[in-house]
Amino acid sequence: MTAVLLLGAGLGLLPLLLVLGYLAWRGLPGLTPSLFLELPRPIGDVGGGLANAFSGTAVLVGLATALGLPVGVLAGFQLAERPQSRLSVTVRYVADVLNGTPSIVIGIAVWAAIVRPMQRFSALAGGVALAVLLLPLVARTTEEMLRVIPPALRQAALSLGYTEWRTAVRVIGPAALPGIVTGVLVALARVAGETAPLLFTAFGNPFWSLDPGAPIAALPLQIFTYALSPYDAWQRQAWAAALVLVAAVGGLTFLGRSLARRRSGRG
Repeated sequence: MTAVLLLGAGLGLLPLLLVLGYLAWRGLPGLTPSLFLELPRPIGDVGGGLANAFSGTAVLVGLATALGLPVGVLAGFQLAERPQSRLSVTVRYVADVLNGTPSIVIGIAVWAAIVRPMQRFSALAGGVALAVLLLPLVARTTEEMLRVIPPALRQAALSLGYTEWRTAVRVIGPAALPGIVTGVLVALARVAGETAPLLFTAFGNPFWSLDPGAPIAALPLQIFTYALSPYDAWQRQAWAAALVLVAAVGGLTFLGRSLARRRSGRG
């Protein structure tokens, strides 16, 4: 039976290993310093890179974190502290619905709410779209991490005269911080690779731009554009960028899992 289980696990991992192996085979030749340091060049010019896409992805993820992380953490505290209140039941339901909503639907909604009234694509709209994807993940993870803290810790703080919210912020929150950080890292890993919402919001930009009110490049968008092009140089850069993106997402996920395992080991 152990052999059967190992065989099943191996067959389940085989497609992933094949994809990662093929990605490494196609992407490693394109990993050059110019990929990270130079801007895209016109069609026909040799060289160039995706420096604007790397910086654009950092800007978009930073905006998503700034917009979605505080709201998500506060919503998680509300869900954990008042689990049966009408507000908490509503927030929990909305978060679960958002978690199951296709990201392209979020992109269309943000396009209608921000891009169309502003009459232009922008990094801000892209950050809002990613923040909407980030928020429910952070909220639900924060709730779960707060609820696993032993009740005795809460009762001890309350017995010393702490209010409920002061107990949550000063005692329960720091105790659950490693788990909350783990959830945030996993959520960031998810939104960093999103492409569909950025097609309707950030749109892309072949030039260097850090203006939140203007269109901005992003690594998933560049991969999408270059992979569909008929030019070998662009396709080579798309494979290299895809390898970098997968490595970054995998690194964030691995870091989150490592923090979770260390926390479980301490417990």
